[in-house]
Amino acid sequence: MQIFTPKQVAHEAGTKYLGVLAAAKFARFVNEFPRDRSLEEKKLTTRALESLTSGELSFKLVRRRRAET
Repeated sequence: MQIFTPKQVAHEAGTKYLGVLAAAKFARFVNEFPRDRSLEEKKLTTRALESLTSGELSFKLVRRRRAET
């Protein structure tokens, strides 16, 4: 099991909290695709954090619009 430090995650994402949120959203996105579960060796969250810390995963912050009433 690979361990990711908060410093590694923050280096790529800006803050450790933003990095974990981006990795979790990516893991949920990957989970939607069909795959052969017998070939899996790593958890999706581990693969997402690997992608984030290696620079393969990039993301963009989009401001949420307020609902007009």
